[in-house]
Amino acid sequence: MTGNSQTIIVDPKQEPLRLDLFLIDRLAKVSRSRLQKAIKEGFVSVNEQQIKPNYKVSPGDVIKVDFPHAKRPGSRVEGEDIPLEILYEDESLLIVNKQAGMVVHPGIGNMEGTLVHALVHYLSHKDLPVLEGNLADRPGLVHRIDKDTSGILVIAKTAEAMTHLARQFADHSIERSYKALVWGQPDPEEDSITDKIGRHPRNRIIYTTTEDEDEGKEAITHYKVLHGLYYVSLVECRLETGRTHQIRVHMKSRGHTIFNDHRYGGDRILKGTVFNKYRQFVDNCFDLCPRQALHAASLSFIHPVTNQKMEFDAPLPDDMDAVLKKWTAYVSYKRDIIDGEESN
Repeated sequence: MTGNSQTIIVDPKQEPLRLDLFLIDRLAKVSRSRLQKAIKEGFVSVNEQQIKPNYKVSPGDVIKVDFPHAKRPGSRVEGEDIPLEILYEDESLLIVNKQAGMVVHPGIGNMEGTLVHALVHYLSHKDLPVLEGNLADRPGLVHRIDKDTSGILVIAKTAEAMTHLARQFADHSIERSYKALVWGQPDPEEDSITDKIGRHPRNRIIYTTTEDEDEGKEAITHYKVLHGLYYVSLVECRLETGRTHQIRVHMKSRGHTIFNDHRYGGDRILKGTVFNKYRQFVDNCFDLCPRQALHAASLSFIHPVTNQKMEFDAPLPDDMDAVLKKWTAYVSYKRDIIDGEESN
């Protein structure tokens, strides 16, 4: 391998071509056999996912070739002494409140400092189960949330708990709610979004709503405005399904992108004026919450051993709370201006 980390974006006019053949022309002094080995060992990702050498590239694919000396994704994780906010624990499971910025499990570019590393250290006396179909570096995980999303995760400590919880996620009986700060004020204030979700045809690291039966997967989000502030709103989203970026995609599809969600365009002004003072105010809000303003606020499920319903809540994190208070004060001060704008 080259010894460097490289990112390659596939040209819009590229015809389907095997990944290894595509990369041979773009990486100097790399044989096809060495390239295939690197792909199999996890040093190459496409759209932030691990793939096989025979994967055929598509226009817009984002290919990342990492350092060859990096620890291989999928290998067994060594624990790291990283603080965890534990909301509940018993012999079968663990409930944690993940902080924004923490990656849930190892992957290309994130081989250390993940939630899994913290769990392995904290539960070093236990051999955590691995969900069928998952890699060895994902012990205890039944579900996940994005790096920059904060909130509740349930961790299985036994194989019995893993099987039981995975079944509840599969049949959508687990109840999950998120709180999101979104641009604008949704109308109606309470509704269900049922648009299918699939990868974006041109930008393969994001997702979009689609009517294509082959590309899209069923996705159902129920939302309710908790605090409407004209420019932004605090919204509760309840999930029936758990598609990648589901809330982020569904809310964007309704014109209410998550506040400061850089991947989906929420890190620019989407509601309000272009005046300097307003722009500075928004930039200050971005600084207070430098990530997508999305929080996994509640989780309820049936305990795998006692069969009792368990319910957990995590309060709005400080960064989102600070931004919400700042917008509330701003809108209160500008109420007369807002009323004037709405009457036009």
